[in-house]
Amino acid sequence: MEKKNWFQTYMYIWIGQFVSLLTSSAVNFAVIVWLSLTHKSAEVLALAGIAGLLPQALIGPFVGVLIDRWDRKKVMIFADAFIALCTLMMTFVLQEAAVGLSLIYLLLTCRSIGAAFHAPAMQAIAPLMVPEDKLLRVSGINQMLQSVSSIAGPALGTLAITYFSIAQVLYLDVIGAAVAIVSLFFVTIPHLKVESKLSFGQAWGDLKQGMQAIYHNRGLSLLFLYAMIATFCVMPIAIMFPLLTIDHFNGGKWEMSVIEIIWGVGMLLGGGLLGAFKVNFSKVIMINTMHIVLGLTFAFSGWFPSTWFIPFVIVTGIGGVSMSLFSASFMTTIQEEVAPQMLGRVFSLYFSLAILPSVIGLLFTGMIADVIGVANAFVIAGLLMMIVGVFSFFTPAVMRLGKKVPHNETV
Repeated sequence: MEKKNWFQTYMYIWIGQFVSLLTSSAVNFAVIVWLSLTHKSAEVLALAGIAGLLPQALIGPFVGVLIDRWDRKKVMIFADAFIALCTLMMTFVLQEAAVGLSLIYLLLTCRSIGAAFHAPAMQAIAPLMVPEDKLLRVSGINQMLQSVSSIAGPALGTLAITYFSIAQVLYLDVIGAAVAIVSLFFVTIPHLKVESKLSFGQAWGDLKQGMQAIYHNRGLSLLFLYAMIATFCVMPIAIMFPLLTIDHFNGGKWEMSVIEIIWGVGMLLGGGLLGAFKVNFSKVIMINTMHIVLGLTFAFSGWFPSTWFIPFVIVTGIGGVSMSLFSASFMTTIQEEVAPQMLGRVFSLYFSLAILPSVIGLLFTGMIADVIGVANAFVIAGLLMMIVGVFSFFTPAVMRLGKKVPHNETV
């Protein structure tokens, strides 16, 4: 497959996706600030998280079958357009004086359906366009873009929600989606044609092939399992970060934005390191180590006394670095281990398998916050993540990943 001039092509994708990520980050943070300051409830934040995640988990595996058959460029365009349309509709609804939580949950649900198509398609295009030895660097640059958006997004979201209503803030997401769609018109993304027609039986067969691609690779299946356990710990904690800032460290919306920004700075640094330097050691070592480091940052965040806001900021930055290194290494490992024809299904399965345990965790977020306290929840989740990292180091099948010939050229 021809992969010359891939960098120039990817530049258009990166520009559009950066604007989209920036505006989405601003809108997401504005919604979190609005919910946190209005309701100050872990349960409300947890339900918002479930609304934003559960649709992806439920339809994700079947979406992957479609992504592997459809033109991935068109999938990304229509997904962005659907998200923009849903958001635009919600701006009119939310102009009412009394805003119901059900409307916010509906907005997050609609955005989640669009993301269920967009995220796997975006991850699945890289091996079609990028030389294999450049995949980790591309993942690093993707992390940098996400990081810059997570730095500037909260600041932009805080500024927007300070001076505008939540309905008006949502227009940012519509603008970002429009820019992302326009940028895709300037690129050509290879399309792997599938000759057989899609039927229920064929769709189920394609889905089973995706499952088998994971199941028959013992190391990859165990890596998925460890990632699921880690996500089960991470998602409730991610939802409770604003509450830890407000309740434990006595902060407000600007302190909340500082934490979001420093997390983004850390992710930017991690992505920058991967983009600038070639990694000569096993990516699995990176994945396992970052599990442990991220767990440590969570544990320290909950253990620090309420007057240690600055140390909390520092460890949050370190957590951002570790999350960036983990995500890029994990995605690249999948791209190297799985054939391009199967990546849509495999990434969709991964997102679904990772999300389902986190939804279960989110269901108990309110109870966890009320019974053991937000700070103690951070400590417990951090310790569990560290255990996952240690176990992974002592799993031979996982440690062998990347040491054999990749499957990229076979189905």
